[in-house]
Amino acid sequence: MTRIAGLHTLPLRADLPRPWGPDVPYQHVIACTLVLDDGRTGTGFSWTPSIGAAAVAALLDHDIAAAVKGLPAHPEVVWDHLWRHLREAGGGGITTMAMAAVDIALWDLRATAQGLGLADTIGRRRDAVPVYASGVNRHYPLSELVDQARRWIGYPAVKIKVGRDDDVERVAAVREVLGPATLLMVDANQRWDLFRARAMIRELEPFGLTWVEEPLPADDLDGLRRLRESVGVPIAAGESLSTVHDFRRLLDAVDVVQPNVVRVGGITPLLRIAELARVQGVPVFPHLLPDLSAQLALALPLPCMVEDVEDASLAALGLLDGPPPVELGPGGARVGPHLGHGLRFPTLEGR
Repeated sequence: MTRIAGLHTLPLRADLPRPWGPDVPYQHVIACTLVLDDGRTGTGFSWTPSIGAAAVAALLDHDIAAAVKGLPAHPEVVWDHLWRHLREAGGGGITTMAMAAVDIALWDLRATAQGLGLADTIGRRRDAVPVYASGVNRHYPLSELVDQARRWIGYPAVKIKVGRDDDVERVAAVREVLGPATLLMVDANQRWDLFRARAMIRELEPFGLTWVEEPLPADDLDGLRRLRESVGVPIAAGESLSTVHDFRRLLDAVDVVQPNVVRVGGITPLLRIAELARVQGVPVFPHLLPDLSAQLALALPLPCMVEDVEDASLAALGLLDGPPPVELGPGGARVGPHLGHGLRFPTLEGR
């Protein structure tokens, strides 16, 4: 059986053309090459907008590199082994973010060995998936937010940030630009308490919201459940959670779950979350990273949409070598004719 012979990392950083605020001007990617004892290599990565990149790289270079050496090149087997081995360092956060780099590389190897792209290796269920335009725009003045909304005309759905004193004015302006046919979501990024969330959702409900995202602190599952029971707008959450166990509890509290493929530890746990959600009839909308998330969305059990934050995909940031594996736009997301996941980082080869 082919086994893992080594692991190499390369920290990368890309400036955001549209900063996500004064404290988030760039994105960190920790590219990872997994080397097998037969010489084959797979590419994985971890990602974080601001916090923890050096810690993720250190965990990969030291504890994880030693822990995976000699293991069979099997994503599920390696993931479960690492989970048991690394739990002492924490059940999520840096731990699962680092594990994702190895898991994504192993799925890249699996798909390539089968002569397939990632979506077909998992089991493609659809040829395209809708894309919703999104932006980290809470800090935008109203005029800039409206200009952004105009750029998004033609997308079937749009998401904007809320959590300001003038939310009603801003949501009203975006709705006026988009018209009634475009789906509109808002994202509070955990900025409200239960009382404020109820009040704000009732004020925003007349604008026809498809969902309200992260209205409360991510781990306040009881609060999310109580909020969902008291308002008429669907609730979405999950991007800040890390484990399958977190999502098992979340499924009773929200209408849409949004795992981030890096934060949950890779493709293996995301597929396990999706299967749990399928049993309860809750759709999974992968969070960010559309270069990979769109490929997963093609194979998820229930229909979903892919989020494309303006100018923030790996391809848009110039982090990929060669053609991007995913085509994104108002007409949807489609994958190209590549093997594996098709994500290659320009300075990683030969390292």
